[in-house]
Amino acid sequence: MIQNQLNACGFQGVSGALLVDGSPAILIEKAISNKEGILTSKGALAVETGAYTGRSPEDRFIVDTPDVHDKIAWGSVNKPFPVEGYRRVRKAIIDYLSARDLYVVHAVAGADRRWCRKFLVVCERASQALFARQLLVRPSKRQIADFEPQDFNVLVAPGLKLNPAVYGTHSEAVVLLNFEEKTVLIAGTSYSGEIKKAIFSVMNYLMPVEEGVLPMHCSANMDPVTGETAVFFGLSGTGKTTLSADPQRMLIGDDEHGWASGSVFNFEGGCYAKAICISQTTEPEIYRAIKFGSVCENVVVDPVTRKPDYFDGSLTENTRVAYPIDFIDNAQVMGQGRYPNVVIFLTADAFGVLPPISRLNKNAAMYHFLSGFTSKVAGTERGVTEPQPTFSTLFGEPFMPLSPLLYAKMFGEKIECSGTRVYLINTGWTGGPYGTGSRMDLASTRLMITSVLDGSVEESEFVHDDLFNLDVPQHIDGVDDRVLNPRDTWSDVEAFDESALRLAKMFVENASKKYPDMDPEVRAAGPKVS
Repeated sequence: MIQNQLNACGFQGVSGALLVDGSPAILIEKAISNKEGILTSKGALAVETGAYTGRSPEDRFIVDTPDVHDKIAWGSVNKPFPVEGYRRVRKAIIDYLSARDLYVVHAVAGADRRWCRKFLVVCERASQALFARQLLVRPSKRQIADFEPQDFNVLVAPGLKLNPAVYGTHSEAVVLLNFEEKTVLIAGTSYSGEIKKAIFSVMNYLMPVEEGVLPMHCSANMDPVTGETAVFFGLSGTGKTTLSADPQRMLIGDDEHGWASGSVFNFEGGCYAKAICISQTTEPEIYRAIKFGSVCENVVVDPVTRKPDYFDGSLTENTRVAYPIDFIDNAQVMGQGRYPNVVIFLTADAFGVLPPISRLNKNAAMYHFLSGFTSKVAGTERGVTEPQPTFSTLFGEPFMPLSPLLYAKMFGEKIECSGTRVYLINTGWTGGPYGTGSRMDLASTRLMITSVLDGSVEESEFVHDDLFNLDVPQHIDGVDDRVLNPRDTWSDVEAFDESALRLAKMFVENASKKYPDMDPEVRAAGPKVS
């Protein structure tokens, strides 16, 4: 069976050893034997990814085949790659991998089997095979027996450095998505997040087109008693993983989900959490999940004691840990919940002017879904060393191949049909911009989230912010009332007004430039700049 599956990837034969669906213990032994990493004192496998410690957007392309040419939202994010160039890269990767020991993983994307897809992941490194095994949904023996033919292939060759002059790539690294051949090619980068996000991008194309399912870059959790579900949208560093890992609720997933008719389901079977500065006190669920079977990326480890130092960002601020979702004590291991009662947009406003919590109606929700305003935080992409204000469409623009208006239309229809409440939560700065103010207090943010989840926020008086066109609650139990109105936290209110107006103009200009065909009612729900 495995030979047929490898043939479908393009392999004619493999000269090295082949390990298929190795257990975590075996893969860890292989990784250590191959000098890919070391064990920490907690038993996790710690690896370093070299020059690439985050995603490399400039090296990611979609192959411009006839069947997708008129469907992809081409631009600076979804960049086309010629078919002939893809074939050269594919041959180079297959030739390279065919001469090496290979680690093959049968994995599934989609916890709800009605909409899942089967991925065959072929790696040259045992540590990346372990990553794929722990992060994706692990199929049962029966599912593996019925695996052939796989829906998509993922070939991972971090040791292969490509010559851009020969292969037409941007650098020595490349990530290519070919929807016609149902193949993902990854070469030249050891950062395992490229595997994860490439598979997410595939699902973000397939789910709306083939299944009518809305893909979401979000975490999700549920009330264990009522079953009420909440989803948290946000880019890396906004608190998506941290805030959804609530000890009072069951975690459905931390990053990638589908919203089907009446339900939400995890695309993955594990979590890929930022590890920088975590502790037993601040993030106990994630901290306890870093144990044998987990994979730490770029976490500094003492060579003698093997103790990890989560506060050391000398390799990168984007330190990561991957682990199966059942490593979280209160995980919903089936990865499914009912339709969302609440949607929360998380933004890290580096200007320090957005309210820490505000309520959105349907049109405002669609507007902010399309805007996806936040600040990229240090380390999540190469070259990002401090927060950078950005508009990332759908809170996940780098991974959305189709028209943003298509996703937004689906989102609006689903929140209206389900009666879903939507809120914008700012986990960024208060009292001033980045460099002057301070990051929003995590304990206060958690209290705001709790008030949203239990509905008590609706008991507050709401005041309309005329500039940002938002409804802002004036009281939340346990939170300083001044914090809820950011202007009150600045010592220089004139500077606040200037910064707020600047950000509001950025919203308007972004919407005007990116979405000239935006529904007028949706546009009217955004900031008002006279």
